Amino acid sequence: MLGKVYSAAVLGIEAEMITAEVDVKDGLPCFSMVGALACETREAKERVRIALENSGYRLPVKRITVNLSPADIKKEGTAFDLSIAIAILAAFGYVSEKSVENSMFMGELCLDGTMNPVSGVLPASCLAKDKGFTQVFVPRENAGEASAIGAFFVYGVTSLREVVEILNGNGDILPYTEPPTEHVKEEPVPDFSDVQGQVMARRALEIAAAGRHNVLMIGPPGTGKTMLAKRIPGILPELSYEESLELSKIYSVAGRLKGKCLMKKPPFQAPHHTVTQSALAGGGRRATPGLISLAHNGVLFLDEFPEFRRETIEVLRQPLEEKKITVARYGAVCEYPAGGMLVAAMNPCACGYYPDRSKCNCSYTQIKRYLGKISRPLMERFDLCLEVGPVRFGDLKTDKKNENSERIRKRVEAAVLRQKERYYGKPFSYNSELPGAEVKQYCLLTDEAKECMEKAFERLDLSARTYHRILKTARTIADLEGNDRIEKGHVGEALSYREPDRKFWGGEQG
Repeated sequence: MLGKVYSAAVLGIEAEMITAEVDVKDGLPCFSMVGALACETREAKERVRIALENSGYRLPVKRITVNLSPADIKKEGTAFDLSIAIAILAAFGYVSEKSVENSMFMGELCLDGTMNPVSGVLPASCLAKDKGFTQVFVPRENAGEASAIGAFFVYGVTSLREVVEILNGNGDILPYTEPPTEHVKEEPVPDFSDVQGQVMARRALEIAAAGRHNVLMIGPPGTGKTMLAKRIPGILPELSYEESLELSKIYSVAGRLKGKCLMKKPPFQAPHHTVTQSALAGGGRRATPGLISLAHNGVLFLDEFPEFRRETIEVLRQPLEEKKITVARYGAVCEYPAGGMLVAAMNPCACGYYPDRSKCNCSYTQIKRYLGKISRPLMERFDLCLEVGPVRFGDLKTDKKNENSERIRKRVEAAVLRQKERYYGKPFSYNSELPGAEVKQYCLLTDEAKECMEKAFERLDLSARTYHRILKTARTIADLEGNDRIEKGHVGEALSYREPDRKFWGGEQG
């Protein structure tokens, strides 16, 4: 007797088809499983056997062999429990082969036969759509994300017995026939109207949001760096369906989607400076996505930037350039998107008040050592570097409300639309993602702007990478103003966002 049902193994944010094959024969009674199984997957043997018994299915004493095919794909996690149980029941005739041939099954079984939610249901649902499955069975908590694709019937079940009854036509559970309207509930984002003063910082963050540029804020404590960073998601456009689906896949794989549908708002991740390399970049035993991927299409905010371990933040260099990160572990190589903005904030020295010598007592050596925690190659990954100074008393006492996030977001949305129209059909959508070979084609300068850029290149001794980043920033400034060509004023403003870089890292200190 042979039973066969389908499930999925998640690799990165994509899924591969897995077939649970069960062979039942006479012979010495045993229950064996094969197919490149991780420890928790191999333990399904005991979970499934006891869950079947406690659900009322008494199995004859036979030799049972389970194979999760193809055998060259590493199977991790507990999501194969349900498919194994249904394949066994199909082999013993409790359900017909016809009832399972167009179905996919995912779910973890408890010993009493009830279901626990699992991660990775959204990528598996995308695979089910591509393969033409007509129905998918998942734990009830995962039904929302499975139904987000809207291409098949989704049954959110609470127990193994419910699945069998539905397959045999006796169940009273109705499937989701349309995607639910409920999305992941994000926390409300603070508004820019609450920020007093800091006109230049507000302008720089608007530019960064419009072109998805990385930005470093440097200044003494209490100047509002963290306050500004937390408001950036509020000026980012709402995610498109494709961006929302990709981000939701990442959160589904990480087990953070919490059974809802899709994420519509840009994410904001702000890890503590004690975060590990694995937590930031991704990895661990199962090569799960890290915080840099969880901030995809949103903001990764690193406060107190020099306090992070140097080896930890250095792992950001390649993902910031390539907008993706490859996590390799034994038996698995997973690629995750990493296309979020990096926003970092730091003090200019250990005490926080350099270059104000009336408050700062740090020696030149101490200042140099503190700033040296940020390597030059990592510094060059920032398109904008701005100094955030103390807020004036006059800005604090005024009752005048500053421009709110909604008005800023409208300008950002218009600039983003210009970029997406310009780069339509290209593998990139934002100015910050422009490859070096494409900069000359899309960053067209007026004669005055060319002359200004040439002088700046020689006077400031810019590297090729920094030169390109200045041009990309100038391209975004031009887009915010609705200009097709980059003018001298755009270049000048872009260069001004490199001044703190030269002041603290390139010039003399004392």
